[in-house]
Amino acid sequence: MTHPTTPSALDPALERGNRKPLAHYLAQHFLWALADGVATITLDRPERKNPLTFDSYVELRDLFGQLKYASDVHAVVVTGAGSNFCSGGDVHEIIGPLIQLKAPELLMFTRMTGDLVKAMRACPQPIIAAVDGVCAGAGAIISMASDLRLGTARSKTAFLFNRVGLAGCDMGACAILPRIIGQGRASEWLFTGRSIGGVEAERSGFFNRLCEPEQLAADAAALARDLVAGPTFANGMTKTMLHQEWSMSIDQAIEAEAQAQAICMLTTDYHRAYEAFVAKQKPVFQGN
Repeated sequence: MTHPTTPSALDPALERGNRKPLAHYLAQHFLWALADGVATITLDRPERKNPLTFDSYVELRDLFGQLKYASDVHAVVVTGAGSNFCSGGDVHEIIGPLIQLKAPELLMFTRMTGDLVKAMRACPQPIIAAVDGVCAGAGAIISMASDLRLGTARSKTAFLFNRVGLAGCDMGACAILPRIIGQGRASEWLFTGRSIGGVEAERSGFFNRLCEPEQLAADAAALARDLVAGPTFANGMTKTMLHQEWSMSIDQAIEAEAQAQAICMLTTDYHRAYEAFVAKQKPVFQGN
């Protein structure tokens, strides 16, 4: 079988600007670990159920923006330290100060939080949320904005904005949540802000599956490793199409997928899969 033409050497300036490894990234406001292509972000304030602060919002937004260029990250796991995922915005460090702000500064904050979701959806790596315990407010949004969600039966997910006098339309919830669980269920969850147990969340389609609490981290890591072992360039294409096709007609989506698949057929991974099939072997993908 004829292989794709070997490309000429990549210009160093082009590579420097578009391939930026994150192996040595030093997180300031959460924990960061990277091993074998799997990055793990751990919200690390267990004594407060891992709430977000202004600083952690900004760092998460910027880090997910950097992942677009990370050549050594092929899947991401987001989780919380201890027995909780994330309790949302810190009452004392975010909610209290927001009460004092005027409209321009409040809009600056809400746009910043929305930019985190945009960055999560724009990065090509599949994101897995590993959810145990409390998953509320912005924590529920981070879980929602992930590509896959593993939960526990004891987890409690709440889009609780209504319960604090706000609208359910926060950080893209009214656009994204209905696409995961349907318009009817999303309407109820956002109008009431009630706490959703893990079994209901899995039955509703919010969680892809439930895990035992003591197995959650291992199961999320195993799923991430499976994704990393796959054709990671093609995985990124799948994520892009899943996101972009929300705003396309069926005809537009079919044409976009035709073009995307043709690009994937140019990859060496596609050729590796064919040759492994012929040899009755398992393909070893390299993401190119």
